[in-house]
Amino acid sequence: MRVLLATYGTRGDVDPLVALALRLRTLGVDVRLCVPPDEEFTDRLAGLGLPSVPLGPPIRVLTSGVPPSAATLARYRAELLDAQFAGLPAAAAGCDALLAVGLAQVGARSVAEAAGIPYVYATWAAVNLPSPHHAPPPRPGWPEPEPADHRTRWARDADQVNAQFRAALNTRRAALGLAPVSDVRDHVQTDRPWLAADPALGPWRAAPGLDVVQTGAWTRPDDRPLPPAVTAFLDAGDPPVYVGFGSAGPAPGLADRAVEAVRAEGRRVLVCRGWADLDPAGCFVVGEVNHERLFARVAAVVHHGGAGTVRTAARAGTPQVAVPMPVGDNPYWAGRVAALGLGAAVDGPAATTGSLRAAVASALTAGVRARAAAVRARIRTDGAQVAAVLLRDLVSAGA
Repeated sequence: MRVLLATYGTRGDVDPLVALALRLRTLGVDVRLCVPPDEEFTDRLAGLGLPSVPLGPPIRVLTSGVPPSAATLARYRAELLDAQFAGLPAAAAGCDALLAVGLAQVGARSVAEAAGIPYVYATWAAVNLPSPHHAPPPRPGWPEPEPADHRTRWARDADQVNAQFRAALNTRRAALGLAPVSDVRDHVQTDRPWLAADPALGPWRAAPGLDVVQTGAWTRPDDRPLPPAVTAFLDAGDPPVYVGFGSAGPAPGLADRAVEAVRAEGRRVLVCRGWADLDPAGCFVVGEVNHERLFARVAAVVHHGGAGTVRTAARAGTPQVAVPMPVGDNPYWAGRVAALGLGAAVDGPAATTGSLRAAVASALTAGVRARAAAVRARIRTDGAQVAAVLLRDLVSAGA
């Protein structure tokens, strides 16, 4: 039995697939992954013995430096669709199922249909699925829908997805002998998507037309020790406040303002370099380290609102300050941090030193730390195992 797992995104998209792949391997399932061609991903998968097929343009160029224009993003989306139809059929050869993560995988279901194998769509956040309970997430390069009820905004979101992809997708489907699709987003996501998010942090509320399977977040234990220099810094004083934005490109000056805000509260600062290559003056800066161990030793985590960072900090029972840019599911996860009382959320583009300082001060209170500890006890660690068993059984049932 072999399955193909495909995604296109940053580390927050690739790491959960790695966790699922390793769980599948323990169940005797062979796994192949399609990921962006960035060496950071392909080298790490090779080190884990996981076969991978690089697919699409490098992702790091989209998240580094000046945000790309709408025209550039439209071109990248078109290139990615072409790359999927060029590369996924060969990657799926000999596979018994194809699981794709994220709306960017527009061609994956068509490739699975042509190959006659089961297809599963998964997402990291409930906000990515159409629902009367919430608005669609902001999509980079596309205009934000005007204020309206949630159903209307989801309909306009579908129109934008169709305008970008429908003609090209149906041309490709016709070449494969497949019928055209009218609604690309619903076609990609199916009526039974998987939600790979922890129910304690991002639960799904039932919505018409969707039979959502919430597996829990796909994670794997990280037993790596912290580097000696990091341990020495942590041991040298009171727990610092972590500031990092992962693969996201923070607004100009945001990292410096966050550092200033933390210091104004009398706290030491530890900065994660990330893809933005942050290096604020006078700060202790770390690169790639074990965040599970690190977050357990800091007083609070200031971050961009990524699903993985929110969960890792929550799993450590550490208060958070989410400072998201208006893109993807980051604002949703920032809202969940605030709603659960795990800390504070600050509008990224509008964040000032003052608003950041107030958020940090709020996060450092005893009440927030107590709520973070209570939520920590509710977080599951079996999401990847649940999904691996479901996928194995799905393939076995169709054999």
